[in-house]
Parts: sequence; structure tokens; C-alpha cells
Amino acid sequence: MVAQLKPVSPSAEVNTFQHARSAVVAFARELAYRDLLTAHSHPRGQLLYAVEGVMQVRTPQGVWLVPPQRALWVPPMVEHEIRMLSKVSMRTVYIGPDLGRGIGEQCRLLEVSVLLRELILALLAEPREYEETSRAGHVAALILSELARAPAIPVAIPWPQDRRLQVICEAILADPGRQFALADWAGVGGASVRTVIRLFPRETGLQFRHWVQQVHLSEALVRLARGDAVGVVAQALGYRSQSAFSNMFRKALRSSPNHYQPRQERRRLTRSPASAPLSRE
Repeated sequence: MVAQLKPVSPSAEVNTFQHARSAVVAFARELAYRDLLTAHSHPRGQLLYAVEGVMQVRTPQGVWLVPPQRALWVPPMVEHEIRMLSKVSMRTVYIGPDLGRGIGEQCRLLEVSVLLRELILALLAEPREYEETSRAGHVAALILSELARAPAIPVAIPWPQDRRLQVICEAILADPGRQFALADWAGVGGASVRTVIRLFPRETGLQFRHWVQQVHLSEALVRLARGDAVGVVAQALGYRSQSAFSNMFRKALRSSPNHYQPRQERRRLTRSPASAPLSRE
């Protein structure tokens, strides 16, 4: 039996952050596994980042899995809900609407450099209101500079509006490694194969198999960030071999799966090329 989500109230501090005089402000919050921040929006853009734990962020347009070392940019006034897939130590940044437009008008999954991570933590230690010429002001300016150059990861799970497709998509998200044929998935949603083939591109912009690939990439990023070996990830997602999974991954992201493992793991692999080597709920 799947544990139920537990809605939690927004922090009273969040509203005060939206109206702060400072253009860039940071906020910390601890959340438990299965906590749910229900659908809401902010006048400021938000960089959703966690130093620990995995978040699932949903908007009317799509779903993103956000592991540590990655962050999701949510533009101003975009409605979103956040599900905690583990205990989460959230360290988020709110950015004024004018500055936020320069980061992007669509949700984007971003790489978080070591420098950006430390800058976010540094801003948390500063007063909420500060002068641009103060230390906090310089830290905030550096955060914006790092965000401007942060590589975007082209992984997103577009969400359909058709109820039958939503049922199928929820089932795939819950068990991304399940080896069902298209006819089996169509049956889950109470639709015909022809209906699924016809509606998926219209509703999501992707063919069904490409949509499933986005789910696999999202799940892989989470597992790799937790330190799972590439072969373990490939097996969990139902690939015939590690090389088949790695080839798919490289074609989609133009980088090897090893790039997305924890930084200390990547350093170990670099030092010992011959060595090879929390799963999702």
C-alpha cells in the first residue's frame, strides 16, 4: 500500500519573502518524506534546491524530479506543487520578477555548481534586507551570475490533460521500470492502443516511447545522484544491458551517466579508471 501524501501549510515566512526589499533572498526549510506543498504560486521566481533529498515538482504543464546537485527554476506566477520523495533539506532562493525573467520564462532543470551551492548557503546566513553594496549584495549578485551560466538539463515530463493518459502516466511514474507493452499501458488507462498513439503527441508533444524515455532519464538522474552504479540503474529501468542504457542516456543528454553521479564518486572514478563499481519509493 502506497503511503498517502501529507499536505503541509506554507511557511508564514514565505509571504514576507515575496515582499522583501532585497531582490534576491534565500529561505531554508526542513520537510519530511511524503510531505506535500499544495499548488501555489509566487510573484517572485523561485530556484527550488535541496542540499539533501529528492523533490517531485508538478505544474499544469509538466513534472520534474529534482535530486541534490540539481535545482528547478520556477518562473514568477507559475502554479506548482512539491512532493517530498524523501526527507528534504530545502534551500530555496526567491528572485524578483524583473531579474527572474532573465533566467527563463519556462521551468528548467539546472546544474548546481559547487560555487552556486555555497553562495546559496552564504546568503542564508545574511539578513533578509540588505544593501547592494553589502556582503549579502555581492553574494546575491554572484548567485545571479552563476544562474545565468548554469547548464540546463533537457529533462522534463510533459503532462497530459486527458484523464485516461493521466492514469497511464501516474502508473509509469510510480513504477518506471515495469516492462509493459503499449497495449498493457493502454489497458491501465482504459483506452485503446490507437487512442494512446493518437493522443500522446497531441497532449504532451511527444510520442509515447519518447515520453517514457523522459521518465527514465528523470529517474536515472535521481538514482545516479544517490550513488547507484550505472549498471544498477540500467537494470532497475528495464534495459537489456548497461551499454543500451548508456547509449540512450548519451544521445539524450550528450553526456555519460557517470557525469551525474555524486561529485565524490566521480572523483573516485577519475582516480581509479579500472574500478567499476535509496532507491525510488
